[in-house]
Amino acid sequence: MIASRAATTRPTVAEGFAQLSWAIVQRLPFGLARWVAPTFLGFAVINGFTFAVDLITLTLLHGWWGWPVSAAITVAYLGAFGLSFALNRRLNFRSHAPLGYQTRRYAAVIAVNYVVVLLGIGGGLTAIGVPYQLARLLAGAGEGVFMYCALRWVVFRSRPSEPSTHSGSVRD
Repeated sequence: MIASRAATTRPTVAEGFAQLSWAIVQRLPFGLARWVAPTFLGFAVINGFTFAVDLITLTLLHGWWGWPVSAAITVAYLGAFGLSFALNRRLNFRSHAPLGYQTRRYAAVIAVNYVVVLLGIGGGLTAIGVPYQLARLLAGAGEGVFMYCALRWVVFRSRPSEPSTHSGSVRD
């Protein structure tokens, strides 16, 4: 007997990622499941991974191959942000909007992030006497919140001409 295609169809990688994110959020302690969106967890996982890729790339380019540190940082940073965009678009936000539209918005978000959050907050904290490592960690926390909000509500938001991949609730 031939099984129906619907019964044997496995979820796509993106659907599996969304289901896993949702399942993990549902098991968070202290009622956090009411406040943490599965897309926030997905963002944290993806960006933790891309941060590791950034550091590995930086180490390879500067530490092993002797590139100037500024060039190595720039290539690693841009590569990690490109990878983050692709993974968040496909796996986390499952967007089908035109790529050019989202890429332009993402480039603008990265520019604002770099100038305002990393240089502004990080540099500002350092200027008032906060050790630069702590300033970078604090700016990094701000960067995470800013980038998640920008991706969710600016870069990957549903346009009127496309179906929404989110339910519209605070929890999606």
